[in-house]
Amino acid sequence: MKTMPDNASGTPDLSGLSSAEMMAVIRDMQGQLAAKEAELQQRDQAVKVRENYIAILEELLRYKKIQQFAASSEKQPNQITLFDEAELEVGIDELRDELPEGIEEADAPPRSRKRRQRGFSDKLLRERIELTLSEEEKAGASKTFLTKVKEELEYIPAQLKVLEYWQEKAVFEQNGEERIVVASRSVHPLGKCIATPSLLAYLITSKYADGLPLYRQEQMLKRLGHEVSRTSMAHWIIRLNDVFKPLINLMRETQNSSNYLQADESRIQVLKEDGKSVHSDKWMWVTRGGPPGKPTVLFEYDPSRGGKVPVRLLDDFRGILQADGYSGYGQVCRENKLTRIGCWDQARRKFVEASRAALAKGKPSKADVALSHIRKLYAVEKAAQDLSDAERYRVRQEKSLPLLKAFKVWLEKHAPKVMKGMLTRKAMDYTLNQWDTLTGYCERGDLQISNVLAENAIRPFAVGRKAWLFADTTQGANASATCYSLIETAKANNLEPSAYIHHVLKHIAEADTLEKLETLLPWNAELAGSKKVAQYD
Repeated sequence: MKTMPDNASGTPDLSGLSSAEMMAVIRDMQGQLAAKEAELQQRDQAVKVRENYIAILEELLRYKKIQQFAASSEKQPNQITLFDEAELEVGIDELRDELPEGIEEADAPPRSRKRRQRGFSDKLLRERIELTLSEEEKAGASKTFLTKVKEELEYIPAQLKVLEYWQEKAVFEQNGEERIVVASRSVHPLGKCIATPSLLAYLITSKYADGLPLYRQEQMLKRLGHEVSRTSMAHWIIRLNDVFKPLINLMRETQNSSNYLQADESRIQVLKEDGKSVHSDKWMWVTRGGPPGKPTVLFEYDPSRGGKVPVRLLDDFRGILQADGYSGYGQVCRENKLTRIGCWDQARRKFVEASRAALAKGKPSKADVALSHIRKLYAVEKAAQDLSDAERYRVRQEKSLPLLKAFKVWLEKHAPKVMKGMLTRKAMDYTLNQWDTLTGYCERGDLQISNVLAENAIRPFAVGRKAWLFADTTQGANASATCYSLIETAKANNLEPSAYIHHVLKHIAEADTLEKLETLLPWNAELAGSKKVAQYD
């Protein structure tokens, strides 16, 4: 008798099944197959999610390495040239030719570049040194003359000197009684203080404009012949905060009376702040703007970054506020019904970060393409920077708006193709979410494409912060804000900061009326000597 061999493959024998049984088996096998396919799809999805997560982590790792070790410039090594600036210049010239007759040609900028200034400024002190011949050397000459052969820049070393005040007193005898008349003397802003206004101005400017911590200034003064402790210097600066406060308040009122302001904020470490840990973030706020011819840059310390801070600072401001995408400015815009415009520097910076962190594949990334679109907008601004506000508005309507429209179409098309969580996608989403505010600068010719003026104003604070690291107390942070306000406002009005602060310190103690205080505002101040070079009496 023959026996059937075992089925090595394990395939069941279905030959004896009926049609109904066969259909049941097929349905069962189809169910098992569907379950297997679903399981495989879940595994594939999990693998894909894991791969995406790894890609995001790798990009972040590359970006952190670049942050730590690479140069911080935003310039890219292989920038795509998708825009011909020469064509832009021609286009703007054509728009200039189409200007209505009501606009004077004198208002238009010169077409040629400014020549580079050579030699030294005429604002500097000058000393004439004559090199003459001896009597023997010029004996028999028909005539002699002097000719200037060179100029040199000399440094006058700093020095300390003691001012001794001797007060004359006159005694009058009348009816057996004596009456004494005393010569008047100027009032010191701090009352009893061994530092003159010139020394105080030097200390403030050195720390807040030049980034020299007080302990270094202590060593420098010691080398000059007298030791002044850093504790004394710190106390003077803190006490001066109350002296300067009326002037700062007047500047704030003037600034808020304008119709266009820029705002920004930066971290500051304050060691002793009630209710805050040493390592928690505190904030230095800055607002820049003012009526025509009266620019002000005002700093304000606050431990909070909440929306209540700009509400307090911009209490009576009505107009256009330019800031980055931080949501903290939303409250003041709603309550004061402000028009808000954005900052293209902030959007560009996000694409730069994405471009630098992208894998090098030999071809431009989407972040590179986005940066090329943004460069076109900045090229328009560069070519129109010397135009009047009316001309610049016309150029933006003719040139910038079409570029913005094309960029938005590109973003909407390509953003869904980039994985969420990647730096490029974050930059795209940020730009699209902020689009209405980012395009707001085209509504007027005097508005800026970015918040660069406020960022430039806060940059000296960020640089100085690296030198002196932190403020010890709230009083110190408030005093720092006041000093930065005076220095940056002086610079915005083309005044030498040390000379301006010296001028204020000499006169503010006697400014007991609003009229006298207004004379100390930088656009009203009459400084001795040059406004751009410090001159001390």
